[in-house]
Amino acid sequence: MNDPGRHSRASTLDLTLRAFKYRNYRLFFGGQCISLVGTWMQMVALSWLVYRLTGSTVLLGVTGFANQIPSLLLAPFTGVAADRFDRRKILLFTQALAMTQALALALLVLYGSPQIWQIISLAVMLGVVNAFDMPARQAFVIELVEKKEDLPNAIALNSSMFNSARLVGPSIAGLLIAAFGEGICFLLNALSYLVVIAALLAIRPPRSRRGAAQKKDAGGFIEGLWYAFSYAPIRYIIMMMAAGSLLGMPYTVLMPAYVKEILHGGPETLGFLMASAGCGALLGALRLAGRRYPAGLERGIPLFTGIFGCGLLAFSFSTVFALSAVLIAAASFGMISFMASANTVVQTLVDDDKRGRVMSLYGVAFMGMAPFGSLLAGWAASRLGVAYTIALSGALVLAATAFFISRLDRITAHAAPVYSRLGLLEIAAEDIREASDAGRTL
Repeated sequence: MNDPGRHSRASTLDLTLRAFKYRNYRLFFGGQCISLVGTWMQMVALSWLVYRLTGSTVLLGVTGFANQIPSLLLAPFTGVAADRFDRRKILLFTQALAMTQALALALLVLYGSPQIWQIISLAVMLGVVNAFDMPARQAFVIELVEKKEDLPNAIALNSSMFNSARLVGPSIAGLLIAAFGEGICFLLNALSYLVVIAALLAIRPPRSRRGAAQKKDAGGFIEGLWYAFSYAPIRYIIMMMAAGSLLGMPYTVLMPAYVKEILHGGPETLGFLMASAGCGALLGALRLAGRRYPAGLERGIPLFTGIFGCGLLAFSFSTVFALSAVLIAAASFGMISFMASANTVVQTLVDDDKRGRVMSLYGVAFMGMAPFGSLLAGWAASRLGVAYTIALSGALVLAATAFFISRLDRITAHAAPVYSRLGLLEIAAEDIREASDAGRTL
């Protein structure tokens, strides 16, 4: 006798994991899983090291600025590179350089006496690497899945992977820092890059997915900029991403100060609080992974940015660890749901030959605004205090959400013809009909 419930669970799991049917995507996903755990360990260890050495929220902001500003300054080159050259080779090069940076940090901390200028210099180095890595990585995903309707699932699973690492990495880092110091986290991160490099070497994207995106005459940065900002959905989504990055994301650089000054905790507390944020973000990413189609995702963005802003606002007033953990998880759920939705909509709507340049602009909005937010947050925290600075961030995210809502009908109207041309509206309609039929059957 067949079990309808088991069949339904199997169908849901198949839907959630459908991008795994592609060998190249499985390799990419597996390599990134290991590497990102190391990346999150390094991020927590670096912020704790800076605060331990200096006790300064301003220098926490300066370090964040140094790591993120190259994404803005190098945007005219990084997106063009991702459109003109082999993205897999770009990623191999950036991963090798990132491994070198992590190893240098490890040796500096384990065998030397690290100075803040050395740490900031290495943060700049990693920022330059990430500036080239991000647009190539984002655009490379389209080469790993053969059907465009599976792209949202691949992007959502990437977010799940990122936030699974965010859940595990900080927890491990907190324990390792308490037991052995920050240097071991940097060393383990350096070793983790060997796995992702091996995975990239094993990937063989189909030739049909490599042609148009990497022509030598793909055009320049100005052409990509004009294309992105003349098309309402991409323009307003990038603007909302920039606002979230500038106004909301800087709370992360203040976490060591929040833990020490408000919760009166140590590195273990920081690690577990970051893990709580990762848990909420993972739930947001998994929710999107179960969605069958990207059409209409833009209409959910204000809900998610609203949850993000409200979560930060409430988090700022908490002085109890358990409550803080729940609130930062809620804020992270909204943040990652918004970012994954925005990434999916942009990647679905953009023309293939401009994908790298548009994703470099997306990277500027995501990473390029964050350094200014980090500096502002560090400066504001030194004058207003950590709690009031985070509260202000939440309030400003809510203000940006209100602006996005005022443009939502225009965004949807411009996106609908592209969804229709790609056949995605038909998939959405079929999904709705199936859900309706299932409801009547029950």
